[in-house]
Amino acid sequence: MSIKPILNRFDLTMIVISLVIGMGIFAAPGEVAIKAGNAWVFFGAWIFGGLISFCGALTFAEIGARYPATGGFYKVFSYCYHPAFAFMINWVLVISNAASVGAVALIGADYIRPFLLPESLQNDFGTKIITIGSVLILYVINFLGIKMSARTQNLLIIFKLSMILLICSTVFKSNVSPVTIQAVPYGGNIITSVGLSLVAVFFCYGGYQQTINFGGDIINAKRNIPKAIAAGMFVILAMYLGINYAYYHVLGIGGLQQTPSLAAKMVGVIFGDTGYKVTSLMIFLSVLAFVNVNVLANPRVYYAMAEDGILPPIFKKVNPKTQVQEFGMSFFVAAVVVVLFFVSKFSEMLKYVMFFDTIGLSLAAVAIFILRKKTKELDGTGIYTIKWFPFVPVVFIISYWFVTINIFITFKENPYAALICLATYAVGLIIYYVCTYKKKQGTIT
Repeated sequence: MSIKPILNRFDLTMIVISLVIGMGIFAAPGEVAIKAGNAWVFFGAWIFGGLISFCGALTFAEIGARYPATGGFYKVFSYCYHPAFAFMINWVLVISNAASVGAVALIGADYIRPFLLPESLQNDFGTKIITIGSVLILYVINFLGIKMSARTQNLLIIFKLSMILLICSTVFKSNVSPVTIQAVPYGGNIITSVGLSLVAVFFCYGGYQQTINFGGDIINAKRNIPKAIAAGMFVILAMYLGINYAYYHVLGIGGLQQTPSLAAKMVGVIFGDTGYKVTSLMIFLSVLAFVNVNVLANPRVYYAMAEDGILPPIFKKVNPKTQVQEFGMSFFVAAVVVVLFFVSKFSEMLKYVMFFDTIGLSLAAVAIFILRKKTKELDGTGIYTIKWFPFVPVVFIISYWFVTINIFITFKENPYAALICLATYAVGLIIYYVCTYKKKQGTIT
């Protein structure tokens, strides 16, 4: 049965915006400021990152149009490369999702920690207590079958957009006195500075790759996909530049470098201590909603892999009473907690997340060249195709490899980090071949 196009241009525009705008914008600008060291590199990284992400969004739009399939990355990698390679990349991205949830939980901990814990726990250990405790509480709630699903997601979007608009409004407050803190220049060269600045920038712009799942759902795809993506990315770029200008206007680069709870600090400048506390609580609740949605959603990926016989059938088991994937959810939460035990800072988590994501996204983008050869019969049928091919995907791929190399270079300070990342890929391959061997032997059904 073929896919029937039902989404219009506005629908896809809203999907793009919802997929991209996450919680990172409330913490990542501080990391960008640290690596940038000055305003020119800071704003240049956000503009360049937006343009590169636009190239990526167009690339994935054509991938989705040429190979519309439920399963996204897994199906495309399997079709263009090999099932083993597909599983390895998607296995790592699943682990990366756990790290992303951990990173967002750390953002929430930074906001709420001053109000929950005593002075003696205003440190990394206190951050771990809040993050791990929050994840475990949500795990227990979900395990009992209590769900926040759509209402929680709607609240998350409302909180995020409200915070962004409120923060941007500080620019129009004539009585706001800018915070004067001397900026600390980045110690390395300009190329490394730009490369590492883009790590946090790409983290904030990520999410558009999920358009790969909507290629066959768009009405008049050839016209609507590029226009919807262009409109969505333009709105996102404008909002990100607006909020970053507001950060810079009030805090300066020096203030950005030394302020972990950016949004609360900004609102506190206008509304005082009460505004600071209310904003901190709102962002913490938004973080909990984001974590909750991921605790619900990610086990579905394991379910799909188990259906294909790649993962053991226990990942398919669903409690008939609560409709909870108990083992799959437990596995995902365990992965989040393990990551949080070893990493307690957003900046550290960011390196792991983006190392995996830049490799996965760049290799997925390379698939467009393979897809064009394998689906030549679709040319001229009205599907969306990139106008400036191969310039658009090549620029995207090179930019992401540039960031990957810069992250790998920073791992020299902690060689075990590089080994952990590479070992994660190796574990994925081992799991694939063990499971496929058992399936052939009839021990996995």
